[in-house]
Amino acid sequence: MAVYAIGDIQGCHLELLRLLEKLRFDPAVDRLWLTGDLVNRGPDSLAVLRFVRGLGDAVTLVLGNHDLHLLAVAAGLRPLKAGDEGLAPVLEAPDCELLLDWLSRQPLLHRDAALGWTMIHAGLPPQWDLDTAAACAREVEQALLADREGFLAAMYGNQPDCWIEGMGRSDRLRFTVNCLTRLRFVDAAGRLLLAYKGPVDSAPRGAIPWFRHPGRLSAGERLVAGHWSALGYLDEDGLLALDTGCVWGGSLCAVRLDGPGEPVRVACKGTLRPDEDRAGAD
Repeated sequence: MAVYAIGDIQGCHLELLRLLEKLRFDPAVDRLWLTGDLVNRGPDSLAVLRFVRGLGDAVTLVLGNHDLHLLAVAAGLRPLKAGDEGLAPVLEAPDCELLLDWLSRQPLLHRDAALGWTMIHAGLPPQWDLDTAAACAREVEQALLADREGFLAAMYGNQPDCWIEGMGRSDRLRFTVNCLTRLRFVDAAGRLLLAYKGPVDSAPRGAIPWFRHPGRLSAGERLVAGHWSALGYLDEDGLLALDTGCVWGGSLCAVRLDGPGEPVRVACKGTLRPDEDRAGAD
């Protein structure tokens, strides 16, 4: 059995199939970890959702910001915007509600103690150890299941931008979502810097990649993540970053987590220009 992690797919169905063929992935014996953002800017989000759901227990995924954005659009809480064209076929599909119900039941953090890896979509604030991260993720997952529309309606916003023990539930849920699905940079005090999305070498002064904060309590853990196409592939101090910009004309990337860790890639044509506005679901 092999365990493969794959970065953000964003509707690039054909590239996903090509990558799995290159890996010789066998769902009967192998396992697949997906770092989130199954949907949105690529050409066939509907096919990706149907295919991944069809893999059943062979796949483990965590929710990304674009996956949550799809749920919010479907609930009528957010409009379709430029760049969201790939979501329309999902919303119009006869099995839309089945797919959305399945998607809403996926975790925001997956931890495999035996394998020694934890998967998230974006990042962790420096104040969280892995137990705190897992507990906060579970609280969001439970809120999403208990009251999907209510949770999604209160999900948006950049505040609070710093972890405070004892903060109110709604603030805690929003902070958790922002960390696990949107985070790239923090400042020296550990505040989330959510506005900048670009590469590390041109970041604003004082912006620190979340995984390089010197006080990070999750240091020493092995984490696999996606979300940050401008960062690209990175294997650094326990962090394996796998968003290699498929939808931007980069590649779709996989790494085996239980064996040789060399990245395996398939090239992608991409549907967006590298200089296009990457706003939207953030």
